[in-house]
Amino acid sequence: MENKYEFRKRFDKHFNELKWLYCELYNNDMQKFNDLCKMIEQYYDNRKESLKDLDRKREQNPEWYHSNDIVGMMLYVDNFAGNLKGVAKKIDYINECGVNYIHLMPLLETPKGHSDGGYAVADFRKVQPELGTMDDLRDLTELCHQNHISCCLDFVMNHTSDEHAWAKAARNGDEEARSRYFFYHDWDIPNEYEKTVPQVFPTTAPGNFTKLHDGSIVMTTFYPYQWDLNYANPIVFNDMTENMLYLANAGIDVIRLDAVPYIWKQLGTPCRNLPQVHAIVRMMRMIGEIVCPSVLLLGEVVMEPSKVVPYFGTVDKPECNMLYNVTTMASTWNTVATRDVRLLERQMKQLSELPKDYVFLNYLRCHDDIGWGLDYDWLHTQGMEQVPHKKFLNDYFIGKFEGSTSRGELYNDDPVLQDARLCGTTASLCGIEAALWDNDDKALKFAVNADIMLHAYMFTQSGIPVIYSGDEVGQLNDYMYHADIHKKFDSRYLHRGKFDWKLAEQRKDTLTYQGKIFKALRKLETIRANNDVFKASAEFRPAATGSKNVLGIYRKYGDQELLALFNFCEEYRRIDVYRNYTDLITGEYKTNKAIELEPYGFIWALLK
Repeated sequence: MENKYEFRKRFDKHFNELKWLYCELYNNDMQKFNDLCKMIEQYYDNRKESLKDLDRKREQNPEWYHSNDIVGMMLYVDNFAGNLKGVAKKIDYINECGVNYIHLMPLLETPKGHSDGGYAVADFRKVQPELGTMDDLRDLTELCHQNHISCCLDFVMNHTSDEHAWAKAARNGDEEARSRYFFYHDWDIPNEYEKTVPQVFPTTAPGNFTKLHDGSIVMTTFYPYQWDLNYANPIVFNDMTENMLYLANAGIDVIRLDAVPYIWKQLGTPCRNLPQVHAIVRMMRMIGEIVCPSVLLLGEVVMEPSKVVPYFGTVDKPECNMLYNVTTMASTWNTVATRDVRLLERQMKQLSELPKDYVFLNYLRCHDDIGWGLDYDWLHTQGMEQVPHKKFLNDYFIGKFEGSTSRGELYNDDPVLQDARLCGTTASLCGIEAALWDNDDKALKFAVNADIMLHAYMFTQSGIPVIYSGDEVGQLNDYMYHADIHKKFDSRYLHRGKFDWKLAEQRKDTLTYQGKIFKALRKLETIRANNDVFKASAEFRPAATGSKNVLGIYRKYGDQELLALFNFCEEYRRIDVYRNYTDLITGEYKTNKAIELEPYGFIWALLK
């Protein structure tokens, strides 16, 4: 009885808005709305009591994820430990890394050869067989919760694989199944879409539609084997929301909404960021707060800040709990190449002006490529034009530019548009790979310093820092993908290599570069967790340094003030400081002296 009261209280809180949004979007289809409400209650009833206890605990502390002691790690299950049971056996290592949030990269069933790294889902309720079973996933999330670790999983909501049961039925002429996608008998309507809808991958998937063997034409925004779902059909919304709740009830704490800006299609528009998208995300947020309020929505919005921020919603009508800080990631690597912090400083200023309750996930590298979505309007004022600047960046990071020690590869290189994106691990892009190859101790020291400095900078930003698995031990590019017929055409596998557990043993030896990086990151994580000045609610702004090579960040929380300085060049830089301070890394107290930063050095100075 108490639990039903709990459910009714949550349901009644959101009922009117949920009904209004649903009926507005779906033409007052009360039958489908009632089906949705029944399904919501069913998933609440079926939720494990241990998860309901977690719901109640987090309801009492709704800003639990704003804490400064959360550190994330992204990992592919197979690369990290073979399968889900293998990940469970490595829980001690995850704890050793100081990680309490793991993002399990796509692990649901996908077809061989057409998986897009797991983003072409054939079954939302089945784990890829070689990775385990749904029971294995439930066991892992339960073990993680026992170790105070939250789990994130991708929810690929824009499309399904063409091998999904719905797609198979649609291919066989099932009209109900076809209504879940965008099917056409001729090119008239698709051609109208093509007039306003930009292509995501023009070199690998020209056009936004694919012609099937029977002559039918289906919308495929990303790849021909990924069929876009039609969210104008309420059955699609109901069934996909049910799939989301199924994963939540498997113990997932954070649902990553993949490619969320694309989910609503409308003729005469770019089919990006349409108002209906926000209505759908808002409904999903409310449904989550009814069934599983401990579960967060993480939006993947790979666009400029003006397009990203609206996905937080408003104070009264929130949408995503967290968003990726994509633009800052790209601007960071731009700074590595140019040694000029001014663009990054501008980015920090924009972020500092946002509400403090906006939580971003900050990262240096992830499973994906680096797209150069920079502020080219501002760069133009500094004498840099988009096409030649992108070429410089790509040349620099593939080691083609004179003096560069970076080692990466291009992704989706388009010689016509002179555009490409970049792949590579943090360590290889920082120069560790080249320094080892050349047996150059000085270059290796600079590269390791750069790697650690970039992580320190990431930890200084407000939000949740997320390490890409392997970065904690400086894992290098994996060129073996070139020999794999299923991977060799996708250079993103360059940084998706198997975790080298033998090499990771070097983390225990601080004379190795792996040991230096691992020890440094653990120290940074510990300092961050023990100082309130790193809380998300702290005051945060860029600080002038007088050097275009040195980024300054000022943070303040209560009586604590922090000045963080990051040297993005291979020369010493001297920065005047007119306050006494304690170096949080060394513990040394300094009296009103200038700070001398070594090449690619940094400092966390707690001001007195």
